[in-house]
Amino acid sequence: MRGYGELGWSREIWHPGEGPTRKLLIATAAIGTLIGTSSFAADMAIKAPPMAPAPAISWTGYYVGVNAGGTWGGSDINVASVPIYAFPPTLNAFPVPTSIAAANAASGNLSSRAGFIGGVQIGYNQQFSDRFVAGIETDFQGTAKAKATRTSSVDALSSVGFPGNNVTATIAANKIPDYLGTVRGRLGFLPQPALLLYTTGGLAYGGGSSTSISGTNNGVNLGLCCGNPPFNSSGSLSGIRAGWTIGAGAEWMFAPKWSAKIEYLYYDLGRVSYSAGTSSPLAGPNSGGIPVGAAVYSIASQTSTRLDGNILRIGLNYRFGG
Repeated sequence: MRGYGELGWSREIWHPGEGPTRKLLIATAAIGTLIGTSSFAADMAIKAPPMAPAPAISWTGYYVGVNAGGTWGGSDINVASVPIYAFPPTLNAFPVPTSIAAANAASGNLSSRAGFIGGVQIGYNQQFSDRFVAGIETDFQGTAKAKATRTSSVDALSSVGFPGNNVTATIAANKIPDYLGTVRGRLGFLPQPALLLYTTGGLAYGGGSSTSISGTNNGVNLGLCCGNPPFNSSGSLSGIRAGWTIGAGAEWMFAPKWSAKIEYLYYDLGRVSYSAGTSSPLAGPNSGGIPVGAAVYSIASQTSTRLDGNILRIGLNYRFGG
């Protein structure tokens, strides 16, 4: 009869080192190790600091800046002079065409010229989405004027058979305002987060325009008159005029707090008109033995233009954020 020791399963049941008890202990230890490792890993994931997100570009907030550029007028300047003359009956008629010639020489159209413009701006933007920005901006500019000039010479007495009495006049006029300011809305589109393309428009205001006339009249010079002294006069527009402006531009945010822009504006402050006049003695109290009394001639000029123009400028803004 065979004993238990001869059976193949007897050793698994009764041998203390290789039975189910040992396997159970090994499995329990493995499960505990896995649980402990998972808890440690979970603790490590919780304690690890999260990565900081990349900073987003935002156009929302206040900004201040400076700008500089050029401005040029859109309309010509018209200077129309009217002769006014007075002389005693004893004086011959020669001063009449002389006075008319002086007025003709001091009349005409002048093309406006360009000048420098520069100033400051302040504004606020609100970004509504990743594509659209709206805002408001105000700026104030000073200008360096560039006058348009024209010199004319007219033979005063050639029409009455006495050539050689030349009247020369120089007209100088400036239509660029002494100062210019705007209050404008801005509406922009972002093709890229750092690039803003915008249109702008609103109120424009400014003041200043001037005209000067100077010249010489060499007189009849026939022994009847002694010649006329030089004449000169000036006139200017004063007060503030209001109008409108419209334009477009592009602005690039090249650093978190800095942006650069290029901008075009057209402004229109309406039509203006102002006067400049001059008077000068026609001759001395006696000329060639003929008393001429208090003969004088005057030139009353009227300047008119549309106070409009163009501005092209670059600017730099510092941004305060939202």
